[in-house]
Amino acid sequence: MNSYKIKRVKGPIRIDGNLDKDVWKNAEKSGRFVDAVGGTPGVYDTKAAILWDDEALYVGFWVEEPYPAATLTERDSLLWVENDLEVFIAGEDTYYELEINALGVIYEVFYLWRDAYPVFDSSGKLISGKPYFAKDRFDILKNGAISFGGNFDRNDDHFWTGINPRGLRWVYRNWDFPGLEVAVKVDGKLNDPSVVSKGWTAEIKFPWKGFADLFGKDQVTPTDGDILKLFLGRYNLFHFNGKPVNAGWSWHPIWVADNHNPERFGSFVITE
Repeated sequence: MNSYKIKRVKGPIRIDGNLDKDVWKNAEKSGRFVDAVGGTPGVYDTKAAILWDDEALYVGFWVEEPYPAATLTERDSLLWVENDLEVFIAGEDTYYELEINALGVIYEVFYLWRDAYPVFDSSGKLISGKPYFAKDRFDILKNGAISFGGNFDRNDDHFWTGINPRGLRWVYRNWDFPGLEVAVKVDGKLNDPSVVSKGWTAEIKFPWKGFADLFGKDQVTPTDGDILKLFLGRYNLFHFNGKPVNAGWSWHPIWVADNHNPERFGSFVITE
């Protein structure tokens, strides 16, 4: 995968869903999103761009959708069952998932690889894992963490472990990205199939302070040449011949129908 260069801008950027601002007009956009598994061009056009400043990482999406639809209104609803945009950010021992629909509703989850979860002996000595994740917010009992093996972890061949060679993750559904800002703007009519719309845009702000848990250190300061591992995707529900069909498009193909594979994410380079 070719590395996209995330350009520094003079921020902060006001998050209102409007990508007609000069900062986004001048941003380098991705190509048309492709089928996440097969690599063929998406049915509808989707493009994205990424920017940064000293405060945050910014993501913008341009979404062609003649009949934009979104009915889920409760935060952390399972948005992928309808139409959504997704951003995954991977650290060495973690990754984070954000989903957004055209109503501006979000779903977010934090994943910690189980082999990085700290284990101590009776004297308090670290036996395995990373000490950073000994913080209360990662306590699996206090936070109701769930074991997860990937999107195919219920298949008979790998029911207990999933398909990723690294194994299982602890899933924290109560983790919220600190300072996250999200806004959307619909160009047309939402949930009205009698009107042909242009689509919608989404604008996201990820403050660098929120990357601490992802990178497993108390402070994150981006520098020129740093590489971020990201997955940017879009999922759409169609009805063909009376049957529901889900399509998934992404900036880069990951060649598998499970986007919980951080090793397949794209490389994005912080650039001054």
